[in-house]
Amino acid sequence: MKYRIAFVCVHNSCRSQMAEGWAKELAGDIIEAYSAGTENYPEVKPLAVEVMEETGVNMSNHKPKLLSDIPRELDILITMGCNVNCPNVPSKYREDWGLEDPSGGPVEDYRITRDIIKSKMIDLKNRIIKGEFNK
Repeated sequence: MKYRIAFVCVHNSCRSQMAEGWAKELAGDIIEAYSAGTENYPEVKPLAVEVMEETGVNMSNHKPKLLSDIPRELDILITMGCNVNCPNVPSKYREDWGLEDPSGGPVEDYRITRDIIKSKMIDLKNRIIKGEFNK
């Protein structure tokens, strides 16, 4: 049985989308990944899609989603670094990754964020395998 994990930020247009992409790519065998935002946004940031494609992760079909679009019961909720009130979504475990939003910055900022998220995703998968998150 896979762990249901949601990655949440305000617009679901960058960091949470990259986290969902990495989760599916690196841990799709043990994670059912979702991402969502607390506010509507028209599209995933093109630079987020571009830098993920540089690593072979295709996010071209990703669209921003709201919290109401993802399952109501989660095993793990990961917030990306809330500059506003973090959402209260029922979950067994919750943590904040405290990531800076690269939106509006140069492509290199997106690459840095992408690589930090990849590292955190690998760590999360290892922690799940070790049993840190009991279902």
